[in-house]
This record gives sequence, C-alpha cells and structure tokens, in this order.
Amino acid sequence: MNEKRVFIDSVSGIRLEALLAENSGENAVLIAHPHPLYGGDMHNNVVEAVTTAYQDMGYTTVRFNFRGVGRSGGSFNNGIGEREDVKAVFRYLLNMGKEKIAVAGYSFGAWVAASCVKDLAHVDHLIFISPPVAMVDFSFLEDEAKIMLIITGSHDYIAPSNMLEVMLSQWNVEAKLKVIKGADHFYWGKTDQIKDIIKEFLKGHHEI
Repeated sequence: MNEKRVFIDSVSGIRLEALLAENSGENAVLIAHPHPLYGGDMHNNVVEAVTTAYQDMGYTTVRFNFRGVGRSGGSFNNGIGEREDVKAVFRYLLNMGKEKIAVAGYSFGAWVAASCVKDLAHVDHLIFISPPVAMVDFSFLEDEAKIMLIITGSHDYIAPSNMLEVMLSQWNVEAKLKVIKGADHFYWGKTDQIKDIIKEFLKGHHEI
C-alpha cells in the first residue's frame, strides 16, 4: 500500500510527522517506534515490518515520529510527552472513523503505549515487540486484556523471554508470547518472522 506523509497535531502546538496508508473498513493500527535517543524513528526495520504485516491484512496503518524526531516538532520528553503523542495519533484514527484500532509498540514504543493504554478508548488489541522489561519499570501495567501478543528474541537481553513469561501473569495470562530463535533486540535478518507471527495472530483474532 502507498503511504502518504501527514502531520498530526499533538499537545502544546506540536505537530507529528506520520506516514498514513488508508484502507477501507474499520480496522486500523498505530505503530510506535523505539527510543529516539538511540536512533529510533518510524523508518526502523521492525516498525516497517509491523506496518507491512498490518497492511497485508487490510488495516489502515499510521506510523509516526515521536516529538523531536525527523520532522516532528518539540523535543524528547522522557516518555511523558510521548504518551500525548500516542493519544493524539489515536484520536486522529478515531476521527477518520476507524472503530477497531490496534496499538503496536516496539521497545520504547511498547513502554509508552503501555503507559497510556488506560486513556485509549476503543483499543481493539495491543502488540508489544521487545518491551524493555529489563531496563524500565512495567509494574504499573496489570490486568489488561487488550494485550494479546508479545514478540521477543531468544537473544534479547533487554526483553528477556523468561522475564516476559512472569510479566504475562500480571498483564494478561491469555496473551501469547512468541520467541524468535536467534534474534536479538534489533531483529536484523529476522523481520520476516515478525511479519509472519503478526499475520498469523491477526487471522486468528478476526476468526474469534
């Protein structure tokens, strides 16, 4: 699907650069990128893989740059302002008439999405890729049935699978944890497996 560049208004007059691929139907997904201070942006290889997987399944997709990244205004705000960015993009999709909106976050993007999920009405489901549980506190997140899929790598020491297994008992015992053999936190050479896992999940999700 062809993506077009759009700008979405966040709080405090900040405008966010985004890439939108619009499809018919009510399904849409917001995709949040990894840490801006370590080179994360909406063109990240994992973000692109997630975007492609959802597009292949007929979703409208929006991937965007957090404040201070690319052509987005503002500056890095330690995850606090970034929560407002996620909520702004979510509202943008609601205003497009999308009624079933998923949120997919990778690394820092997963933590930001997790921290504001209670403020997002009508979230259909959440997918976290390598949520950085070994680096930042996720203890605030509990009993969240919308978390349905977690992906990590067998060599990902920022999102270790053994820690995630424990966290799922707190987050959602029904959520699926998929571990990609041989992958580290950056998934070089492994992004096709991310696409396959997400597409398989979405097939089952829509059959429920």
